[in-house]
Amino acid sequence: MPTPQEIEVLLPPEVAYDEMARYRALLDAAGLVPGQADFVHLRKRSIDARGRQPLVRLRADIYETAPPTDLFGPWFKYPGVGQSKRSVIIVGAGSAGLFAALRAIELGIKPIVLERGKDVRTRRRDLAALNKDHVVDSDSNYCFGEGGAGTYSDGKLYTRATKRGDVGRILRILVQHGATPDILVDAHPHIGTNKLPSVVQALRETIREAGGEVRFETRVTDLILEQNHLRGVVTASGEALEADAVILATGHSARDIYELLHRRGVLIEAKPFALGVRVEHQQQLIDQAQYRRQERGALPAASYALVHQTQWQNKQRGVFSFCMCPGGFIVPSATAPGEVVVNGMSPSRRDSRFANSGIVTAIELEDMDVRQHGALAGLRLQQEIEQRACQLAGNTQLAPAQRLGDFLKGKVSSELLETSYQPGLVSVQMEDVLGSGLAERLRQGFKNFGQKIPGYATNAAQIVGVESRTSSPVRIPRDRDTLQHPEVRGLFPCGEGAGYAGGIVSAAMDGERCAEAVLAAISSK
Repeated sequence: MPTPQEIEVLLPPEVAYDEMARYRALLDAAGLVPGQADFVHLRKRSIDARGRQPLVRLRADIYETAPPTDLFGPWFKYPGVGQSKRSVIIVGAGSAGLFAALRAIELGIKPIVLERGKDVRTRRRDLAALNKDHVVDSDSNYCFGEGGAGTYSDGKLYTRATKRGDVGRILRILVQHGATPDILVDAHPHIGTNKLPSVVQALRETIREAGGEVRFETRVTDLILEQNHLRGVVTASGEALEADAVILATGHSARDIYELLHRRGVLIEAKPFALGVRVEHQQQLIDQAQYRRQERGALPAASYALVHQTQWQNKQRGVFSFCMCPGGFIVPSATAPGEVVVNGMSPSRRDSRFANSGIVTAIELEDMDVRQHGALAGLRLQQEIEQRACQLAGNTQLAPAQRLGDFLKGKVSSELLETSYQPGLVSVQMEDVLGSGLAERLRQGFKNFGQKIPGYATNAAQIVGVESRTSSPVRIPRDRDTLQHPEVRGLFPCGEGAGYAGGIVSAAMDGERCAEAVLAAISSK
């Protein structure tokens, strides 16, 4: 196998993002000319905007003879498991559920994936009805359906959870199923809301072709529990399904599952989460602030990450940006009538005129009414604020909003800015939605962020409420080693909905770990 020459360079964006110019620049840095190198393999790409002019850092391998064919690693092969005597029920077809199913297949276990929502193509019609007609389908929306919430949330693949699994493996599986190979190169990879549906569909077809099952519009309504052993589930149609184990990967918004576990006496716990608003700016403002140039040119739409520690009534709480969507849109993410929830998403090109980000504050256990609501205290707080947002905005999917400068002054906005949020906005005093404590923390955060990014905390931006589904307000406990519930054998809490992940990649890795834990449990019987 030929040994490549490794090289790292800093290039102007106009060169780094032009394929031919980049090729010539890399060869020149290696002391070569075209014709002396057979292949240039780009390994890593990141933007360095610390200097007066932003530059792009590239790391590449240059091959003077033909390179190996598996530069990105081997493709994954999935054996047939249709006749396997081992099976696992996976509740939820989000990132955790789909990757749990794929890993189960690799391990010789037949997965039976149950998804309450619809397949990704049919799901689009319900999203259109939500945006245009304000109709919320409780089983098919931006949170529920094939691919879960991640399908329509920009497709960001960056994660800090690198010790929980093999990030590169997850990315290679996504590329194998149609994602751009750029995600293997970029420092902050993303697929894009417009590209993810076809990738998710390809993952589903791989599961089915290998003999696994994926059932849509199949909502779990009960558990088959025998002496603290979970043997299966019951669906809304009354069908009882049994398997060797159940992986519960329902996502952070499956409130009926938390209610079911609580009702059946399965131990769950209240957990901290975060809550706040979406802030929307013109993307050009963010570009100019981050890149310090009038036009971004060849550079991608700029993003930001902000954090500030606030103090209110002798309590210190963090305020931070969450799920920042450059060149994106704000979308309605309610999962039941009578509530307003917002989230953000971006297409692959990130070419919207708007930038939006969640700006949220930490909600700790002492901020909830645990005494009255127990393990469901955080969930009840979410519901209370989401329902109040809906009521104050007129009991549709119109969202309450306020210009940011007015919010800082405690002044109702006389008019709102143009927005990417399709259902529309209503001018509201956001403190009435959030309550004085949350509003004060957010004000402190925004004032600090305005010092970090010129023009950020002014009436050129507006806030839209509420961003409440940042993570699960409930944790379903599990043993650290076996990943099983500590009191219920055969139950494997998984992913974001159980409190063990925070995004597409971390949820996927947790899904794989749970599938491996299922094999260990089955094999020890």
